Amino acid sequence: MTESIHTVQNPQNTPTLETERLRLRRFAPDDLDALLAIYGDEEANTFLPWFPVRSKDEARALFEERYARTYRKPRGYAWAVCLKSDDVPIGYVNAEADGAHDLGYGLRTEFWHRGIVTEACCAVIERLRADGIPFVTATHDVQNPRSGGVMRNLGMRYRYSYEERWQPKDRLVTFRLYQLNLDGDEDRTFMKYWDASSVRFVEEGV
Repeated sequence: MTESIHTVQNPQNTPTLETERLRLRRFAPDDLDALLAIYGDEEANTFLPWFPVRSKDEARALFEERYARTYRKPRGYAWAVCLKSDDVPIGYVNAEADGAHDLGYGLRTEFWHRGIVTEACCAVIERLRADGIPFVTATHDVQNPRSGGVMRNLGMRYRYSYEERWQPKDRLVTFRLYQLNLDGDEDRTFMKYWDASSVRFVEEGV
């Protein structure tokens, strides 16, 4: 999928990105109501490790821990996904600057099935490529195949599956790992999750 993407100047990390429909920007302290709506969405948070946010105080704590801390780093990638029409966050896309370069995303359920997450992630991936990030990975619970569809739409390829106990929900989950190499090294596979799990395998036909 190809999107028209340009970067709005921002001298610090997590620069603002724009696509045809979306503006991806930092979460701000006055986005607490939006954070509560996103992270409090029961259905959208079904396959995430943390419990839904229940109050504005919890949303404030989440902002400080997950976003304000990231924005203080020399390089961090944590975007609020907003429609250009109102600039109100309806979801998020995060990416690790190091390690697995894990790509994570979430969207309020009323905005599903519009290609918004794919459009936002395309913009983020192009930014990561421009910043010299060599590859990105993403994982999804096997019970949430829709998320795997997003990964395939982004050009990511399935590599392997593994079991991990997710906290704080304390659930044993089978994950599928997808990867997209951005530097042309198609032979690279991020093996840390495979090596760490006692139950790992490659599924046929994924």
